[in-house]
Amino acid sequence: MTEACVGFTRVLRGAGLQCGPDRVEAYLRAAEHVDLYWAGRLTLCADPDDLPRYDAAYRAYFGGAPPRPRTTIEIDSVTVGIAASDVEVLRHKDISEFNAAPLIQRLKPLPPRRRSRRLKKARRGRIDLARTVRAMIEVGGEIARPRHRRRGVKARRLVLLIDVSGSMAAYSDALLRFAHVIAHAMPVEVRTIGTRLTRVTRQLRERDPERALKAAGRAIPDYEGGTRLGEALRRFNQQWRQRGAVVVLFSDGWERGDPALLANEMARLKRVSHKVIWANPHAGKPGYQPVQSGVVAALPHVDRMVAGHSVHALEELLKEVRHA
Repeated sequence: MTEACVGFTRVLRGAGLQCGPDRVEAYLRAAEHVDLYWAGRLTLCADPDDLPRYDAAYRAYFGGAPPRPRTTIEIDSVTVGIAASDVEVLRHKDISEFNAAPLIQRLKPLPPRRRSRRLKKARRGRIDLARTVRAMIEVGGEIARPRHRRRGVKARRLVLLIDVSGSMAAYSDALLRFAHVIAHAMPVEVRTIGTRLTRVTRQLRERDPERALKAAGRAIPDYEGGTRLGEALRRFNQQWRQRGAVVVLFSDGWERGDPALLANEMARLKRVSHKVIWANPHAGKPGYQPVQSGVVAALPHVDRMVAGHSVHALEELLKEVRHA
């Protein structure tokens, strides 16, 4: 049975499903408890769009139509527990060690908020004298309930700066996928940094994640190259004219340029930003010490350094951004 199951996962990969080693292992464990169809549907499908492709692959590989759900549920609590446990393990696993794309696609980012200058109607707040007087006129001059107004809220601009140098190669793909999810949830500006500064905001607006990642890859000339964080940030500071954004820098801090330049440019960035967050993939690992020259230079100008090595860390980062 194991050989047949593994063969089925190869067919699913050919159909476009993300069936990495961890998902295959979960499938084999679930298949010991329930029907092969339901075991695979529960553990190998990461998105509703996967279901028709999964059914077509099942028909082609095993023959016959997929079984229908029974009145008494066929997927029992044991199987659900196995799948939930596997997902929880993956959420905390280093994203450099497995294909995290299905879990990243499930993230639900919310934008940081700021108070708007514009006033809007409200049940409480300052009294809106004009509306209150109009209400009194409408009822013949009788005293009317006071009308109120207060400042509304709107999305605060978010900037993602993603280090795509060679030392970040194991994380770059997952972080660009993370940026793609954010680009379809809120206003965001995305630049990659290495030896150059490259804007990939337009490429990541493509709806399909694979096409978006390929387009971004074609646009980045220094992918997996050297690291000149200070020089890249200097170009960004020269180009970026909006104030009050939340800026998230994804980098391990291995600076090959002048640390003094990096410190100066981080200070400039901090002065015009609402908040600067450094997401370091090594910061969440046991025993990590911020001794890299780039990190040492930048830390005095960072509001918060957070981990950036797992899906759980990215979830926590989204909370940090939301409440910035």
